[in-house]
Amino acid sequence: MRDLRHFETPLLQTPFHARTAAANRMQSWGAWAGYASVLTYEDAAMEYSAIRNAATVYDLCPMVKYRITGPAAVAYLDRLTVRNVVKLSVGGVQYTIWCDDAGHLIDDGTLFRLGPVDFRICCQERHLPWLLDSAHGFDVRIVEETEDVAALSLQGPTSATVLQSAGFDVQGLKPFRMATHPFGKDSLTISRTGFTGDLGYELWTTPDNAIPLWDHLFAAGALYGLRPIGSDALNIARLEAGFVITNLDFIPAHQALREDRVRSPIEMGLDWLIDWDKGHFNGRRALVRERDTGSSKWAFVGLDVEGNVSAEGSILYHNQKTEAGVVTGACWSPMLKKSIALAQVERRFAKGGNLWVEIYAMRELHYAKLMMRAHVVDRPFLVLDRRRATPPGRV
Repeated sequence: MRDLRHFETPLLQTPFHARTAAANRMQSWGAWAGYASVLTYEDAAMEYSAIRNAATVYDLCPMVKYRITGPAAVAYLDRLTVRNVVKLSVGGVQYTIWCDDAGHLIDDGTLFRLGPVDFRICCQERHLPWLLDSAHGFDVRIVEETEDVAALSLQGPTSATVLQSAGFDVQGLKPFRMATHPFGKDSLTISRTGFTGDLGYELWTTPDNAIPLWDHLFAAGALYGLRPIGSDALNIARLEAGFVITNLDFIPAHQALREDRVRSPIEMGLDWLIDWDKGHFNGRRALVRERDTGSSKWAFVGLDVEGNVSAEGSILYHNQKTEAGVVTGACWSPMLKKSIALAQVERRFAKGGNLWVEIYAMRELHYAKLMMRAHVVDRPFLVLDRRRATPPGRV
């Protein structure tokens, strides 16, 4: 029988909820994959400042996680994703994407090689039916383990110092590598990964270890400016880093209701991930054809927008007359002191210049229409050497 009062069902709580709820003075919550996720704890500007000047923790538990094991795990993942999984050594992490047979993006995520035939995929959306269908003929086991893993993102220039103070040696940990340490009743895996474009780590443990880990980190980080952050502050940092988010910057192929809303990795500027020589993978034929014929309709670009008003959700025009695309994410960058944006633009307009953004800004209870010049620029907007420095500098 259909549940007609499903709207009364509360969002799930993460293993860190007792601490995140106590710290959430604004009571600012959003929904992420069925979980309650903090948008802003106290002040988004101060939380962003902590990302770039101190250390921050962000609750990653709602991120969807799949465990893939079995004798054919490498062959399966090499067929599923566009990167060469054979080259990923144990203890390594790949940022990767996967497509449908037509070469359209389904999702992006991180692939962790936990053992010779033991992997974890972390992504934004749920894809178990697609993963299972793609496993036909492969000797693999695929299970969702979202509820079985507690995860925190620890980011910022003092993040390594916080971990060292907490007793976890990360001085030799290189970007996109991970190491496991004993902690509490189980263990703690630390990967040098993140979504801020800054020095940072992601911490993976069991739900039983979640609260002890939170308390241990905050005790160790008290002298180094450690504070929790919500999605609003994180979004500014990820925009500066030029990172994409599924269902914000592109629609997953199997969720798109309109045929013209799907995008390929080439159209989203993610073709640098593709290993064209590794052999067949889902969508390869379509992507080779698109590459060789130059048939891409869209381009995903970074924009430097004149003025100081965020262009989020704005429409792009060529020569102020012809609609040319849409801004998918935008903000005023505190580090760069400029208005930046990510946008899908028709490829014919992407390199020709003369792009304008139509912004509606609130001016004393009335909206004012602003046509602001936008210049296509390289991504990422912000490049910080400390992101890759090994060993990380002590701050």
